[in-house]
Amino acid sequence: MRFALTAEQLDFAASLRKMCEAAKTPATVRAWGDGNASAGKALIRQLAEAGALGLTTSEDNGGFGAGPVELMVACTEIGRAAVPGPLVETAAAIPALLQALPDSAKAAEWLPGFAEGAALGTIALPAPGTTGEPIALDADIADVVLVASGDRVSLATPHERIRSVDAARRLFPVAESAVVAEGDGVRAAIESGFDAGALAAAAQLLGAGRALLDTSVDYVKQRQQFGKPIGQYQAIKHLLANVLIGLDMAQPLLYRAALSLQDGSPTASRDISAAKLACGEAAYQAARTALQVHGAIGYTAEFDLSLWITKVTALRSAWGTAEFHRARIAAALRAEGVNA
Repeated sequence: MRFALTAEQLDFAASLRKMCEAAKTPATVRAWGDGNASAGKALIRQLAEAGALGLTTSEDNGGFGAGPVELMVACTEIGRAAVPGPLVETAAAIPALLQALPDSAKAAEWLPGFAEGAALGTIALPAPGTTGEPIALDADIADVVLVASGDRVSLATPHERIRSVDAARRLFPVAESAVVAEGDGVRAAIESGFDAGALAAAAQLLGAGRALLDTSVDYVKQRQQFGKPIGQYQAIKHLLANVLIGLDMAQPLLYRAALSLQDGSPTASRDISAAKLACGEAAYQAARTALQVHGAIGYTAEFDLSLWITKVTALRSAWGTAEFHRARIAAALRAEGVNA
């Protein structure tokens, strides 16, 4: 198994990174959190024009018919730039769910708009086997709002917004309205949607972690204390080295998960859980270290660093908590006869 990106995939990542850098995402993120989505939607349309939103959507449904590896590449760059909006839902979870349903009518109706950036979708999709109030991201501005529960997928209507630690993560409890799909095959489709969403979230976490590390390295090269940059002190070097090791160790797990999902491997769900867990822990370590090395300014909401720190903190528990993914890995290993 080859854990390396092709030249085309690397070029795709570079083009998305350049696009996001030109968009000056910190201002876009703050505006999105304040309820002004115009700049964010413009950036999302640009990403869609570059192909980032229709990667796993089939050509028959208006997409590019690529695969989870390309999705992982795109979501890593989206996470690196902290792009706001329901992109995990629009580009990953909903396409996977709809295309796995026995009846593909809604896929043909909704997915072309998602792929071209003309519409956004969101979904309340809890981790398999868990319960709780259905909550969807950006449900007030999404064109399609879904809720998945058990063996049923329904349209949904949002209630009053609830707060998240990440101001740009606009969460809404939702209530079911019209049923979209129900019965045989729907539960498996919902699980496919969850796995695609968890993979995309893991990739975003890895990208955000890389951005936090890069920001921290740049800062410690400039910040002076006792007549020299603080990056020259061994304690700072060790902190940042540990972050780099954590991110580098998580990356092959993410690649493995994308390949497993792409190949239809029976271990795909387990591999996705391993990637989500590793990327979440590595990104959280990057966030804590960035906060520490930046000192007092790292604690201020006005400083752009806070946008990545709060994003990682919120996304770490989205699409399955660490406890859920540890339990799923253990259950999979026991089923395979491995003493977990």
